[in-house]
Amino acid sequence: MTKKINNKLLKLINYYSLINYNLIYDKHSINRYKKIKSELLGNKGIQLEKLEESIKDIKNCDLKKNSKHIVFADGNPNSKVMIIGEAPGANEDEEGYPFEGRAGKLLDKMLQSINLDRRNVYITNVVNYKPPENRKPTEQEIARYFPFLIQHIEIINPKILILLGSTALNTIVGNKEVISKARGKWINKKIGNCSTSIIASFHPAFLIRQQEQKKMSWIDLKMIREKISLLKIKIEK
Repeated sequence: MTKKINNKLLKLINYYSLINYNLIYDKHSINRYKKIKSELLGNKGIQLEKLEESIKDIKNCDLKKNSKHIVFADGNPNSKVMIIGEAPGANEDEEGYPFEGRAGKLLDKMLQSINLDRRNVYITNVVNYKPPENRKPTEQEIARYFPFLIQHIEIINPKILILLGSTALNTIVGNKEVISKARGKWINKKIGNCSTSIIASFHPAFLIRQQEQKKMSWIDLKMIREKISLLKIKIEK
C-alpha cells in the first residue's frame, strides 16, 4: 500500500514539474528575469550600477524616506525595447521591481500577446520610489528624478521606447499631450544622446479599471510588433 502511495506521489511531482506548477500559484509577475551580472554587461552594467547608487544617494527626498526599497528596473539591459511606467506602488515597493501585482500580470500578458516578455524588454519608471497612498508623483518629484531617467534611457539606448500612462508621456514628450489622443502614434525623438522611436499607450492599471480601452491597447501592441519587425530588432528568447 505504501509503495503504491509513493508511486502516485512521484507521478504527481513529475506532473506538476512538467506544467510549471510554481508559476500558477506564484504571486509575482511571470517570467521574472533576474538581474544580469554587471560583468556580463561590461561598461553598460557598470553605468547602471553607478546610476542606481546615485539614485540611492538622493538626500532629503520624502519618496525615499517613505519607501522600503528602490525600484530601479527589471528586464534585459541589452534589449532595444524599453518601457517606462509611472511610479512604484505598494507591491513594487515590497518586491523592488517595477510592475508587480495585478498591473504587472496584465503587462506580462500584453507583452506575451506580441511574443515579448521580461527577458527581452527593459522596464523602469519615471520615479524610483513609491509615492504615498498610491498617488501620482508631483511635478517637483518628477523634475527631481528626471535627470536620472534621461541617463537611464541613454545607457539602455533603446530603438523603441514605450511610455505607459500619462505621467510617462508628459515627462518625456511634454505636458500638452493627452494620452487618449497621443497613444498609437510614433514620435521620433532625441533624448540626451539617444535617438529613438516613441509610442505611448495606456497604463495596465488604467486598463484594469477601464476594460473597454483594451481594444485600443491591442492596436498599440500590434504597432509595436510591426515596428520591431521593421527595425529588425533581434528578440532574445
